[in-house]
Amino acid sequence: MISDRTQIARLFHRFGFGPRPGEFARAIKQGLQATRTELLSVPLHDAGLDAIVAPTLTDLGPFPAVNSPGRKAFDDEMHRERRNLTLWWLDRMALANHGLTERMTWFWHGHWATSIGKVEYALPMYMQNQTLRKSAVGNFSDQARNMITDGALQYWLDNGNNSISAPNENLAREFMELFTLGVDQYSEQDVKQVARALTGYAVTRSTGAVSLNLKKHDSSPITILGKTGSFTAEDVSNHLVNQAQTARFIAERVWFRFVSDSSPLTANDSLIESFASRNILSLISTVGNSAAMADPQNSLVRSPVEWFVSVCRALKVTPSKVSKPDQVLNFLDKLGQIPFSPPNVGGWPTGESWLTAAAAQYRLQIAQYLLTQGDISPLTNISSGSRYFAIGDLLGVPTWSTRTARALRNVQGDPTRMFLLAVSSPEYIVSI
Repeated sequence: MISDRTQIARLFHRFGFGPRPGEFARAIKQGLQATRTELLSVPLHDAGLDAIVAPTLTDLGPFPAVNSPGRKAFDDEMHRERRNLTLWWLDRMALANHGLTERMTWFWHGHWATSIGKVEYALPMYMQNQTLRKSAVGNFSDQARNMITDGALQYWLDNGNNSISAPNENLAREFMELFTLGVDQYSEQDVKQVARALTGYAVTRSTGAVSLNLKKHDSSPITILGKTGSFTAEDVSNHLVNQAQTARFIAERVWFRFVSDSSPLTANDSLIESFASRNILSLISTVGNSAAMADPQNSLVRSPVEWFVSVCRALKVTPSKVSKPDQVLNFLDKLGQIPFSPPNVGGWPTGESWLTAAAAQYRLQIAQYLLTQGDISPLTNISSGSRYFAIGDLLGVPTWSTRTARALRNVQGDPTRMFLLAVSSPEYIVSI
């Protein structure tokens, strides 16, 4: 079993985006149980988010013809809105006083992976993000019911091309395989039947507004996983989410992202039972309080966005306020992860796929840039002999390996160099 200090570090980094200056040391003083209760609850109000203004996003309308007089202005505005949307969410992650809701919104974004690369318009992606945030720690039944008719997801998975005469099965298949049930939990006939139930929906691409044309909707009786009737999209979602397999599938996804991406969830784990009512916060609380959080084998590699935001929090950096925000987005692009841009419907990779030599170089470059914009007074305002212990508390790292400890002690006289070594270390990149 790992120490209380290490368990507290896991809570900060897995259920939030890392501590801000002073938070980890305070948590150590208040103890594991009090910290667990605090970090796994959701306050009614988050003052850290009050100063963040939502991006101004408008209905830009259809794409003008190529080389038409208005095309360049349209493209410029499209780029501006997409850029501002991404920076807005990074700001929310970095400035939230309480990280659980934003962290869970990030998790669900990877679960319902939808890419602005295909959707293109920022407004429907923003609307989807708000839907996910509203139910991030709420009820999964509500979330799934809202997501099956979400405009960005419907466009992303081609449901606008799904008609009675020419069924498109993309949304039907992925809704079962990736979002609610998992692989091999349905038949090809079920896919065909769900696709029929999803006919008649139309998306206004520029806004994400979805409408149902009953004349184009197949309302004839169909059978899905043993239930026969006339289904709307919401009916399909309710039926699939109510399956016993959904509790296991979502519990496994949460386990994989918050506990271990190498050790499987056991067959009768309490996590599954805690999700019986489809209450997400109940599931997360069970995860955070489980013995698995104290198992030394359950380490996780931080994704690029999670690592980036944690560095911003340590340095008190607001991503949109740096001198060159586009440079930040360029760095994240090189690392292979930008909010709103998952590579495919399966979401981003995990684990050791992020631990490449190229990624190490890019992380160093990002950290160097953020240091020019950030505040390292927690290190510069103390004696050099105190910095070795202070850097662990600043970053929420419970302990350093012998090799990293030696490297950090060797540069205690140079707090900038010390910070760079610490955030590039295995102990910071991997949540031990």
